[in-house]
Amino acid sequence: MDWLHILLSVLIVLGSAAGVFVGYFVRIKKNDKTIASAKQEAERILADADAEAEKAKKERILEGKAEIQALKAEAEQDIKERKSTVVELENKLNQREDTLDRRATNLDRREEMLNSKENKIDEKKAELEQQNNKVEAILKAQEQKLVEIAGLTREEARKVVMDTVRESMKVEVATYIKEEEERARLEVKSKSKNILALAIQKYAGETAGEATVTTVSLPSEELKGRIIGREGRNIRAIESLTGVDLIIDDTPEAVVLSGFDPVRREIAKRSLEILVSDGRIHPARIEEVVDRCRGEVEMVIREMGEDAVFKTGIGKIHPDLVRLIGRLNFRTSYGQNVLKHSIETAMLAGKLASEIGENEILARRAGLLHDIGKAVDHEIEGSHVEIGVELATKYHEPKEVIDAIASHHEDVAPKSIIAVLVAAADALSSARPGARSDSLENYTKRLENLEAISNSIKGVKTSFAIQAGREVRVIVNPEEVDDLSTITIARQIKEEIENKLSYPGTIKVTVIREIRSVDVAK
Repeated sequence: MDWLHILLSVLIVLGSAAGVFVGYFVRIKKNDKTIASAKQEAERILADADAEAEKAKKERILEGKAEIQALKAEAEQDIKERKSTVVELENKLNQREDTLDRRATNLDRREEMLNSKENKIDEKKAELEQQNNKVEAILKAQEQKLVEIAGLTREEARKVVMDTVRESMKVEVATYIKEEEERARLEVKSKSKNILALAIQKYAGETAGEATVTTVSLPSEELKGRIIGREGRNIRAIESLTGVDLIIDDTPEAVVLSGFDPVRREIAKRSLEILVSDGRIHPARIEEVVDRCRGEVEMVIREMGEDAVFKTGIGKIHPDLVRLIGRLNFRTSYGQNVLKHSIETAMLAGKLASEIGENEILARRAGLLHDIGKAVDHEIEGSHVEIGVELATKYHEPKEVIDAIASHHEDVAPKSIIAVLVAAADALSSARPGARSDSLENYTKRLENLEAISNSIKGVKTSFAIQAGREVRVIVNPEEVDDLSTITIARQIKEEIENKLSYPGTIKVTVIREIRSVDVAK
């Protein structure tokens, strides 16, 4: 039995060993299959990765090509535009060169014409000298004959001629003196009126004009009592805070603000309108509203000044001068807004400067500042010209601007072309029809009177008042009037105008005598 147990044990051991070997070989084969599968999976992943990389590479290449094409098209377009610009500039340069060539040709031609005229003038001068010598010889011969005939020496004959001339000239000299005295009297009268007008503007006395009062409308008469307040405290508060007198009279539903300073009147007007619309009128509220309106008006002044500087395009200017320019909007001169007049003068002066090749911007700057003294002439002693010169000097304005301010009323002689242009532009702006207080009706009536006076003279066919009434052109009948009589008619018309009309400045009288011969060829 023992050997059976031993044999059984051996068999068991051998079976176990065989099972171990079989399991080992099965696991090895299974691992080989797993490794092969993993290897295949890895190869597939690598293949997919290579395909994806190839696809991404192709996409990048296509994107790069598209971007290159876009940059190339943009570069070509830029080059095309630049070529077009260059061609356009070349055309402009060619046109300018042609223009300069034409100008040079015209100048050469003009120079030749001038040389030819100069030669002709020299020849004419020589001929005139010869004729003058001949005339002198003839005069000497005639003088000698007159001496022989009259039995007088040369000195005696000269004395007789001088006495005759002196007697004939007495009337002409007396007439000339009278005319000059009359002209001086008219000029003094005109200047005295201007001085009085300026004095009235600088001080508002008992008589208030349109330039010193402002009217504020009221919705009802009851508000007049509220504006006055208890024992007059409200009206005193308004007058003390604004510096403007309030006139409350029998005028229905209206209050008059009186004061020379236009800025103060504007502040008072705005304040009173706000108080009337709000209904709360008492000293504390008045002070609050006046302070607010003062700030609003200052802002408006600044904006108006900046707008004027921008419109005229004069460049940088001191902020204080900008504010003074804005104040001109509330100032009038003979009914004309001074700021609008200054802008108009600036633009006219600029146009005139550009026409003659002067500095246009400097001319506009001088035109805008020529009346700057009027912004504060009611606060500072002196004329607006003196004040303007002082302000321009203080803020370091160019010497041409200072010269234009000083000379635009002919107080001093102009020292620069810019000053002359500004004076001309100032006269154009203020003298054009309708610019100042002269109404259209008065202007038309003056023109009619000029033509009526001219037509009343014997021999006059028709007449025309032109140049805004500064010139009258008279056409006479050539059959009734000879050439010498035109001088007499011009003098008669001048005297009639001086005696019957009142007008600023001077009026030019031009008499025209024309003969036309007409025939028809058949």
